[in-house]
Amino acid sequence: MKTLLVTGGIGSGKSAVCSLLEERGIPVYDSDSAAKRLYDTDPDLVRDLEALFGTLLRQADGRFDRRKLAGLLFSDPEKLAALEAVVHPAVLRDFQAWRSRQQAPFVVIESAIALEKPLFDAAYDAVLLVTAPDAMRLARACRRDGSEPAAVLARMRRQHFDLSRVDAVVNNDLDMATLRHRTDIAIKILSLQLLPTA
Repeated sequence: MKTLLVTGGIGSGKSAVCSLLEERGIPVYDSDSAAKRLYDTDPDLVRDLEALFGTLLRQADGRFDRRKLAGLLFSDPEKLAALEAVVHPAVLRDFQAWRSRQQAPFVVIESAIALEKPLFDAAYDAVLLVTAPDAMRLARACRRDGSEPAAVLARMRRQHFDLSRVDAVVNNDLDMATLRHRTDIAIKILSLQLLPTA
């Protein structure tokens, strides 16, 4: 089954585009939500992370301690890279298992990072990049997450997308009706890559 990667920076509107695709009956796998779910449901992943960091990452009731993990990662790019080396393969395995259960012409994986991570290269067949002006992205992310502008700007500066690997772009700078129209056009363009030929 073919897979479309929907990617884009913080506040660009990836989730809005994916919601429109779901309305069309296209299954969507949200990588961020999946990672959070795996922390709570995959004991092997938690054990691997505890072994990696040399400390327990579970609360007294057995639930995963996200706050403790965040404290370990704070301002430490090496620890973040080590975490990703454990979590990203777990997400990829979960996605592949999910995709094998779907009945659809193609599926979508929503991810801000997959385009820049070679591990995911074989997981998708086409790339749709969602964009928006920086000021609009900043306002959306601050409103949605309650984040400080400086923190959002720092995340925006860390996100880069190789346009040479993008098959279609949707600019999410107006209203939902316009986004729906632009998404429909992008899917028509991408259908040659994603839909089975007779």
